[in-house]
Amino acid sequence: MLPVLHAFLERIVRKGMLEVETGSASRFTVGDGSGKRIAVWLADSAAARQLVLCPQLALGELYMDGRLVVTQGSIYDLIVLFACNLWSRSTSEIVRAYNGLRIALRPLHQRNTARRAKCNVAHHYDLDGRLYRLFLDSDMQYSCAYFEHLGQRLEEAQLAKKRHIAAKLLIEPGDRILDIGSGWGGLALYLAECCGARVTGITLSKAQLEYARSRAKESGLAPAVDFRALDYRAIGGTFDRIVSVGMFEHVGVGYFDAFFTKIAELLADDGIMLLHSIGRSDGPSATNSWIAKYIFPGGFVPALSEVLPAVERAGLIVTDIEILRLHYAETLKAWRERFLVRRHEAKAVYDERFCRMWEFYLAIAECGFRHGGLMVFQMQLAKRLETVPLTRDYITAREAQLRTMDMRQVGASIAAE
Repeated sequence: MLPVLHAFLERIVRKGMLEVETGSASRFTVGDGSGKRIAVWLADSAAARQLVLCPQLALGELYMDGRLVVTQGSIYDLIVLFACNLWSRSTSEIVRAYNGLRIALRPLHQRNTARRAKCNVAHHYDLDGRLYRLFLDSDMQYSCAYFEHLGQRLEEAQLAKKRHIAAKLLIEPGDRILDIGSGWGGLALYLAECCGARVTGITLSKAQLEYARSRAKESGLAPAVDFRALDYRAIGGTFDRIVSVGMFEHVGVGYFDAFFTKIAELLADDGIMLLHSIGRSDGPSATNSWIAKYIFPGGFVPALSEVLPAVERAGLIVTDIEILRLHYAETLKAWRERFLVRRHEAKAVYDERFCRMWEFYLAIAECGFRHGGLMVFQMQLAKRLETVPLTRDYITAREAQLRTMDMRQVGASIAAE
């Protein structure tokens, strides 16, 4: 099996340097010798076979099981090496055909009915809360931050994200807001406290719901914020503003029409919706098989070309789209570094295999945003052309107003850290 593995890796790694050692003490090197030296150890021929036959799934599984060990460099370095080599070359006919098949099969893997969606959410978001507190900011923002400059503290960047979203929503005191996928409640509480809004937050995560309700009560904002365990398809009423951050990735490609039709039904005639979601800049694709199996079952990252037709069919108008380039890469870098510092605490909650899984998840996700065609888009929607101002200057003006009110949160967050 070793010659096959050697030939396989030789075709992938053209630039850089990768040294491979097997359980039988055999060793070979691939690449042109440039850059950082990365070395891995593979346990046996079965591990080598898995890597050759199904690399997208096997790389993560072998690392989780300790059958692939990075002996020089890190798992992030290894993933970057593979990604940069693959990204720099044109896609082969075989790979294009394989990707075409995976795209064709997406509806089978993303049958996100209300019942299944709840199970998918529980798989990831109902993990022990102590895990997320190891690497998230004190507001428990589990989505892309908005870095106003490189090197900005994660707490400041997450606050800037909430401020940026609130500014685009043009919220007035007393506005009725629906937060779809309200997570641990940070954004809903921000909109209530800093904008004077009345917020309904919905989530399918039992753990997040309990935490968010507790925060609302402790902060004295419970009268203004109502957190509910509810699927977006089940809510009724009319809202002045609708926001959804980091939830659309769980809707599924076959449910885009249902999602935006529901938005159109819920949104007031002069209302505004802000959708913050991961997207693809390189066109339609399918979910990474390892991510789908271990991290986000039912998850899907769309290209804008897949989203916009559903928006149009729902009768909504796109009033603004902003692409956040590299912001999630910086967010994930901060999460990954924080997790590694407190890795021993995660191991005490779960075990070594789980820690390896989480390391791999944060590493492959960061790499995807730096080298793999992933980005974040913020799409502003309305029903009327005149709903938002003619130019985008209002965003900066609104952010400045909010900044005078919310910067005290940074000080509190730093003190808590």
